[in-house]
Amino acid sequence: MQNPLLTPSTRPYQWPAFDQLTAEHYVEAVRLGAAEQREELQRIIDDTQEPTFENTFLALEASGQTLRRALMTYFSVISAHGTEDLRAIQSEISSIWSEQEDEIYLSQTLYSRLQALDCAELRGEDARLANQTLKNFQLAGAGLGEAEKDRLKVLNAKLAELSTQFADLVLKNQNAHAVHFENAAELDGLSGPAIESAAQAAKQAGHASGYLLTLVSPTQQPVLESLASSESRRKVFNASISRGTGENATIHVAAEMAQLRAERAALLGFANHAETVLAQATAPSTAAVEERLAELTQAATANARKEAEVLGKIAGAEINAWDWKYFSNQVLRDQYSVDSEELRNYFELDRVLIDGVFATATKLFGITFSERFDLPAYHPDVRVFEVFDADGKPLALYTGDYLARDTKKGGAWMTSLRDAASFLEERPIVTNTLNITPPAPGDPILLSMDEANTLFHEFGHALHGMFSSGKYASLAGTSVPRDFVEFPSQVNEMCMLHEDVVTGYAVHHQSGEALGDALIEKIRAASLWGQGFATTEYLAASVLDWAWHTINAGTVIADPLQFEQDVLQQAGFDTEMIPPRYRTGYFQHIFANGYSAGYYSYIWSEVLDADTVQWFEEKGGLMRENGNRFREELLSRGNTRDPLESYELFRGRTAVVEPLLRRRGLVNAE
Repeated sequence: MQNPLLTPSTRPYQWPAFDQLTAEHYVEAVRLGAAEQREELQRIIDDTQEPTFENTFLALEASGQTLRRALMTYFSVISAHGTEDLRAIQSEISSIWSEQEDEIYLSQTLYSRLQALDCAELRGEDARLANQTLKNFQLAGAGLGEAEKDRLKVLNAKLAELSTQFADLVLKNQNAHAVHFENAAELDGLSGPAIESAAQAAKQAGHASGYLLTLVSPTQQPVLESLASSESRRKVFNASISRGTGENATIHVAAEMAQLRAERAALLGFANHAETVLAQATAPSTAAVEERLAELTQAATANARKEAEVLGKIAGAEINAWDWKYFSNQVLRDQYSVDSEELRNYFELDRVLIDGVFATATKLFGITFSERFDLPAYHPDVRVFEVFDADGKPLALYTGDYLARDTKKGGAWMTSLRDAASFLEERPIVTNTLNITPPAPGDPILLSMDEANTLFHEFGHALHGMFSSGKYASLAGTSVPRDFVEFPSQVNEMCMLHEDVVTGYAVHHQSGEALGDALIEKIRAASLWGQGFATTEYLAASVLDWAWHTINAGTVIADPLQFEQDVLQQAGFDTEMIPPRYRTGYFQHIFANGYSAGYYSYIWSEVLDADTVQWFEEKGGLMRENGNRFREELLSRGNTRDPLESYELFRGRTAVVEPLLRRRGLVNAE
C-alpha cells in the first residue's frame, strides 16, 4: 500500500488516513520529506535569477510540505496515543527533524540569498513573513562561524534526544506511580462512580483486586479534594511529587538540558536561554519578567498564608501539603455551600461541550457544529466535528479527545493537523486533548469544575486556530509569541460561569435540575477563595522554570533537587506547605513541550485576558458584535502583525494590570 503521507490527503480538509497509517509510514514520510525539502532548498540557493520575494521567501515557505504533513500528524498522535510502536520511532523522527532545522537555519548560502532581497517595499503579511523568517535564521545561528555552527548542531541534536527521553520517562512514571489501594474503605469520600472507575483501572493495569488511582500531570491530584483519609491523601500526594526520582529518573535529564540550553544561548550571543526566548516574545526583558514574578509572589504567598491559617483552624492542626485541597474543599462546602464532588453531577461532558462550549461559540461568532462519523481517527474515543461559519460555509474540522488513557501524556493541549493558510489552500484541522478520568462502563462522563474550565480554555486555543485568516502557515493561528498564545484561551474561560452560558448546560445528569442561580452566585463568590494557593503554586513553577533557564553557560547542577529547593526558598516559597504546580522531574511544559523559559507566559497573558474580560463587560457582554470584533482584530490575525499591535487596535489602548490583580485577590494583599 502506498504511504498515505507522501501526497496530500483527498479526504475532507486533507484529513489524515489514520485507518491506514503505521509507524513505518511515519518514518518513511519524514525521511523522504526531509530529502525532498533539501532538494527544494538547493533550488532556491542555485537560482541564478535576481532574488525576489517569490523565489526566496515564498519558495522557502512552500518547501517541505511532505515533511510538514508527516510531522504535524505524527506529533499530534504521539502525544495523545503514544503506542509502543510510535514511541519506538520518536527518537529517530525527532533526530531527523532537528537535523532538518539545522539544514535550513544554519545554511549560510540560503541565509545570504534571503538577505540579498531588499524587503523595504514589502507590505502587510509579506513584510511580516520576511521579517519573521530573517529573525528565525538569526536566532538559530545562521550568522555564526562554521566551528560554532558545528557545535550548535551537536547541541540541537542532543537536546532533541533528551527531550524525547524526558517525555517518554514522564509517561512511564505517570503510569508507574498510580496508587493501588486494596480496600474501598481507603477511598472513603470518593463518589460511587469514582470508586468503580478505580476498580476498573486496577483490573486494566493487571491487579487481581483493589483500586487504582491514576495520576494527572500537576503535583496536586483531583482526588485529594475528596479522599477522607489523610493517610490515603498522603500516599497519593507522595506518589505524585516523587515522580522523576528513583527508577526512570528524569531530574538529571532536565539538568543536562538546562546546561546545554545555556551553552547554546552563549553560542548565539545571549547571556542565558531565557534571553533567547524573549527575543521572540512580548515581554521586553528578563528583568521585566523577574520583576513581575517577584511582585506577584509577595502578594500571592501572603494570601496563601492567610488561607493556611483558615485551613489549620478547620483541621485543628497545622495542615500538610496533601491535606490542603481536602480542607480547602471543606471551606467551599461550609462557607460557600459549594461541594466540588457534588458539582460534578452538573457538568456532564456532552452538555458542557455541546450546550456550553459550542453554544457559546455560536452565540459570540455565529459558528455551528456538526459531528462527523465518516472520518476515522487514531483512537475510538476521538470525536470529529465540522465547523461552519455564520454564513453557512465550511470553516474547519475540530476534534476532541477527552478521556485519559495510559498511552496519553498528561495535561491538556491544542494542536493543529492542518493550518488556515490560503497560500497553501489549506483549511484548519484543530485538536483539543484532555485527560478526564474515564467512568465505569455505563456511567456518564462527569467533569470537575476545573476540567470544565479546561475544556473552555482549550477551545479558546481552537478558536484561535480555526479563525486564522492569513496567507502563510508559519504565521497562522497560534504561531504567535509564547507569552501571547495563552491569551485567547484564557479569555474563553470567562464563558464557563457567565450568566448567559451556564444556565444552558449546567444540569444535573440524573434529575435534570439546573444549577440554580443561588449556587452559581456562591460559586462566583467562592472564586477568590483559594487564589492564594493557586497563584502561589503556579508562580513557584514559573520561578523554577526561570531559574533553570537563566543559568550561565558552564554552570553544572550536580544536585537538581537541591537546586530546586534552594531556588524556591530564596524566592520566598514554602514548598512544605505549597509545592510548585510542577516539579522539575515532571515539568513537561519546559523540558518536552516547548515552554522552556516560558511558563511565566500564562500570568503575562492573563494581564491581557483580564483586561479583555473587562472590555466585554463594558460593551454589554457576550454579544455577536463583541465577538466579531474580538475575532476580527485578534483571533483571525495570528502572527500576521505584531500581536500587541492587534491588542491595542482591539482595546483602543495598551493593557492595564489592575483587572488581573482584582481577579486574583492581590489588590491589597500584604
